[in-house]
Amino acid sequence: MKIFLLQLLFLTTVLCSCTKKETFVISFASCNNQNIPNKLWSPILSHDPDLFIWGGDIIYSDTENMALMRENYKRMKDDLAYLNFRKKIPVIGTWDDHDYGLNDGGANYLKKDSSQQLFLDFFDVEPDHPRRNQKGIYELYTYVKGGASVNIIVLDTRYFRSDLTKDPTGEKRYIPTHNQDATMLGAPQWKWLEDILTTSDAQFNIIVSSIQFLSHEHGFESWGNMPGEVEKMKKLIVKSKARGIIFLSGDRHIAEISKIDIQGLDYPLVDFTSSGMTHSYDTFSGEPNTYRIGDVVAEKNFGLLTIDVKENTVKMEIRGEDNFLFKELLQKY
Repeated sequence: MKIFLLQLLFLTTVLCSCTKKETFVISFASCNNQNIPNKLWSPILSHDPDLFIWGGDIIYSDTENMALMRENYKRMKDDLAYLNFRKKIPVIGTWDDHDYGLNDGGANYLKKDSSQQLFLDFFDVEPDHPRRNQKGIYELYTYVKGGASVNIIVLDTRYFRSDLTKDPTGEKRYIPTHNQDATMLGAPQWKWLEDILTTSDAQFNIIVSSIQFLSHEHGFESWGNMPGEVEKMKKLIVKSKARGIIFLSGDRHIAEISKIDIQGLDYPLVDFTSSGMTHSYDTFSGEPNTYRIGDVVAEKNFGLLTIDVKENTVKMEIRGEDNFLFKELLQKY
């Protein structure tokens, strides 16, 4: 048996078999339209990952009609290729705007509590699990491999998020807000995250954010629309002394790797974006990103992380249809 799963309140601990090797392999991706065939499940399976993480937009269901959203989730869940995939690979994840129910939606979405229950239904979360009663779908998973632990910290960037500021010039969709009270995660989730990072003894702490954390100059959704929240996160990361923090993000229908050095942090902070699975930004012609490493991948793609707990390294790969390797980066921690 590949894994043993133990759920306890907000903590899920998975003990992984170490017979294969002292690596923990994570695959992740986002932006999956349930009405379009997904050709990436087979290439992902070929890597025999220990885990697959949905980065959001599992389905496209911008609606307040919960019966329609339920049907869209069912269509995805019953898809034969995905059904075969999740029989072999454990699956976790977060939501983004289109499976949340409102394009670019935040705290103002009226059906967010009902939508949350349908999201949890999709992942077969037990009726009495604490996530059924908490506000927002954030969760912590801890995996143990090769004598080391890896935290997967799944954020909710929708439920509590304040309104964004539209660009009055129309040049971009959004501009950074000057509202000092604007929040990305909300007070309860910020407190939860602080508790996790400041007490973490994990060798790696993978933070799953549906939207990009580092790239922000494009003017679409990103943490950069709330500069105060970006600084708050950076300060928390440094203060916590948590090891091996890596952001995984989606949303943009492109893939790229961004990296920044932060004063007080003894390793570079990486934001690895993978998106989309069934449709991508194939007309992409370029956009600024001060922190980008290499080129943008505009073809359909998935992300792969191979964490070597012995060597304390992470190999990050962007792959596409037929398992084509677009890009890779080896990062030492």
